Amino acid sequence: MSTLVPAAVLAPVNASVAIAAPAPTTTTSSGGTGSSLCPNKQSPPAAEDDSENPSPDSAPPTPLPVPSDPVGGEQLGNCGFVLPADATAKAPPSDVNAASWVLADLDTGQVLAAKGPHARQRPAALVKVLLAMVVLGELKPDTQVLATAEDVQAARGGATVGIVPGARYTADQLVRAMLLKPGADVPNALARALGGVPKTVQKMDALAKQMGALDTRVATPSGLDGPGMSTSAYDLALIYRHAMQLPAFAEAQTAKTVLLGGVSVRNPDPLLTSYTGATAATTSNTTNAHWTNLSAATRGGHRLVSVMLRAEVDQGQPYRQAGKLLDYGFSLKDANVHPVGQLVDQAPPQPQPSESATKTSAAGETASREEAEGSGPMYAAFGNVGMPLTAVAGVFLLAALAMYLRKKRAKAARAARTRMS
Repeated sequence: MSTLVPAAVLAPVNASVAIAAPAPTTTTSSGGTGSSLCPNKQSPPAAEDDSENPSPDSAPPTPLPVPSDPVGGEQLGNCGFVLPADATAKAPPSDVNAASWVLADLDTGQVLAAKGPHARQRPAALVKVLLAMVVLGELKPDTQVLATAEDVQAARGGATVGIVPGARYTADQLVRAMLLKPGADVPNALARALGGVPKTVQKMDALAKQMGALDTRVATPSGLDGPGMSTSAYDLALIYRHAMQLPAFAEAQTAKTVLLGGVSVRNPDPLLTSYTGATAATTSNTTNAHWTNLSAATRGGHRLVSVMLRAEVDQGQPYRQAGKLLDYGFSLKDANVHPVGQLVDQAPPQPQPSESATKTSAAGETASREEAEGSGPMYAAFGNVGMPLTAVAGVFLLAALAMYLRKKRAKAARAARTRMS
């Protein structure tokens, strides 16, 4: 059974800060982008339960396409550690055991260091940042949402935020509560308000693609495991940065508690009280995602975000590992190292087809149009305009034919009279 554990506050915003390109001197400590060296280049690790099995009438989702050029820079296409080449740079903490992680500057978007940044993993509750962005973009804060038993059942027996079936809540209350605490009940209620779970998932996917989060495919709005669920540490850092540029999201993140029907909802993540400068902390887990964490902190005028995916607890609780990763990130900022990549502001342009391919495509479209409208240029002259012009042309043709026949009969009559005389 997949369950969710403590999540934290996150907020939507667009990026408009000056960006410094990665320096060409950056290097990777381990590389290779082939499938043998990058087992999760296309898909997350195999599921450990049946939560991702498709329904009997559905085919398994195919892997998302892998961009030919890694989003954020060439170095980020590597599968192992992606570290600054600067001699002053320290090694990453050895007791951070996440399969993938990213450290980035929220203001500049620079990726400071990473491990398997585009390796595809599962997000668990971290995907709710994306849901919050959709909600903030489509629902008014005072939109009333009626909680139902379906919302509680959506948790599959796991964690819930605590809404009560039959009670009404505002969209603003639900978003704040969702970002403070993990649970599938509130995301399900918000998804219903957005038009239903399938439609909400489509909206989340579309927004992710628009931002350039091309490793991300949502299966459930809460982050519970489901068929085709996929993301990457890079994508989640990117999504969070965009979210933090939305004033409503950034403001929601400052909340320590939220009243939900008279019940106080708090963020239970210990990082918020144990790490100096912490501004956000979200830890969650599911059977197939293992442990995931998104944390943010501010020190010395720098705002950093760390994302860890598929972490284990054998080397310390995820929040402790996140703290060590943030310490490493701030040490890199203090050393003024060159970035290894960039959190993009929007999806990179798609490859344009060659000129010959474009001409072939255009010819094919013309042929298809003519086939649909008739069979060639002569028919198209009428078919493109429609039946009225065709009818008018028919009238003219009939009139011309009648005039021709009258002239022919008159000529024949004159000839007959001449012979008689």
